[in-house]
Amino acid sequence: MKRFATLALAAVALTFSTLTASAQPVTWNVDNSHSSVHFKVRHFLTTVTGQFNDFEGTIVFDEKNPAALSVVASVRCSTVFTDHERRDGHLRSADFFDVEKFPTITFKSTKAEAVGKNKFKITGDFTMRGVTKVVTFDGEFMGAGTFGSADRSMTKAGFSASAVIQRKDYGMVWNRTFDQGGVMLGEDVTISIEVEADKAK
Repeated sequence: MKRFATLALAAVALTFSTLTASAQPVTWNVDNSHSSVHFKVRHFLTTVTGQFNDFEGTIVFDEKNPAALSVVASVRCSTVFTDHERRDGHLRSADFFDVEKFPTITFKSTKAEAVGKNKFKITGDFTMRGVTKVVTFDGEFMGAGTFGSADRSMTKAGFSASAVIQRKDYGMVWNRTFDQGGVMLGEDVTISIEVEADKAK
């Protein structure tokens, strides 16, 4: 009887330990090869879209406590790509990203707020060209799961986020004004991020 009671207590302890572990925050590392960081800005009457080809980030997320979400991310400005060599060169210059002086754009979250099922407002310090401003991203958790075979499995999660910033806030003031009125570029820049992340080991 004593042995049965001991085994029962051990089973309860193991179950509690498992539940507690499952409720802990999980750290996810951005999979660069299956994620994207895009931006778009108005050019005359339409928009031009670009992307950064080198970036990294870490997301800490607890499905049972979404407001505890935290993000640290950076992109390498020299990898800006709009599929137009001359324009990409101009974007790397001092008129825009000034990659020689400011090689990275960074974001570090300071708080998160759940605003719906798997949807969040993620606020943090966004730094570009040496200027830091508070920016809030609209984020979404797309789900998580383990994929592959028994001998080779991967635990993945999906996230997306978007925000609009004012480029002039970061000293990016270059533009061209026309005699007939109007300017070449808009001031709003929309940032769109799609993330596939791997569970940290």
